[in-house]
Amino acid sequence: MPAPLKFVGLDVGGTTMKAAVVDDAGKPSASVVMDTHPERGQEAGLETMCETIRRAVAAAKLKMADIAAVGVATPGLMDIAAGLILDPPNLKPWKNVPVRDHIAQAFGKPTAFENDANAAAYGEFWVGAGQEATSLVMFTLGTGVGGGIILGDTIVEGEHSHGGELGHLRIDLPDRGRLCGCGARGCLEAYASASAVTARAREELAAWRGPTKLKAYYTANDDELTAKVVFDLALAGDECATKVMDDTAYFLALGACATIAAVDPEMIVIGGGMTAAGEPFRAKIEEYIRRFGLPHPVKKVKVVFAKLGSDAGFIGAAGCARRLLRQQERREEIPVPG
Repeated sequence: MPAPLKFVGLDVGGTTMKAAVVDDAGKPSASVVMDTHPERGQEAGLETMCETIRRAVAAAKLKMADIAAVGVATPGLMDIAAGLILDPPNLKPWKNVPVRDHIAQAFGKPTAFENDANAAAYGEFWVGAGQEATSLVMFTLGTGVGGGIILGDTIVEGEHSHGGELGHLRIDLPDRGRLCGCGARGCLEAYASASAVTARAREELAAWRGPTKLKAYYTANDDELTAKVVFDLALAGDECATKVMDDTAYFLALGACATIAAVDPEMIVIGGGMTAAGEPFRAKIEEYIRRFGLPHPVKKVKVVFAKLGSDAGFIGAAGCARRLLRQQERREEIPVPG
């Protein structure tokens, strides 16, 4: 009986990159983290990716010969079909980096290349919160708002590698909505990211007339005000902080309703640090989805929090490698006419 297949998943971020060996059932070995140091240039970055993969294989007490395929997830603008990172804001000064081909040539393995948010969504679909679902839409809440759409084991990448950019769904008027980091106004990211939550909290405080512990915290710790602080105070009963958290749920629900109307998924998955707010936050998102979405699909859609945490990226990247290998095997099984 052949040994179970092993895959390496690598999740590249602007500050660190994380990798691990993941088995055919989606179970990871011990993960390895290395600093990205994008300022050292893309050649150094490619070598750091290779070294992180080598260390992950060594940490699993394996050799590269034991690995069936590799998956790499990266942020920023990319050409997925060509395997290139184009001009990533968090990895400057990198441009047109041939990630997929470099990794494939370095290790002689089939190599999958994917957007980091898409990979995280696929990880949740494969072995996380969505493993019993046939389709899902995932929103990842962090410095920005990432997203991924999985329909029947297919990642919606789009014609130009920008499918699933859910943070840039327009939920407010483009001429007077909040300014997004992309330069447009009214994007979901400008309302529901962690940085947007703290900005809205400051604005709410400026107009708040009742008692609030948030004001006392803000006055003493302005530089340390975070979305976590706001949500923690909301869970403790602070009315001003609760309004900010509820508004965040409302904005997320608007984005979710738009994707429900577009693709009618079985499940909406919410990931990222703000999910630490727990059931009250999840329930509020679900309440607004039920209230504002298309009546029939929102009666059936499940609204859940992600389960894989910060491991979703490399697990999903490994899942993409597994998926690529199976696609190649199926193509080889198809008889050639003639």
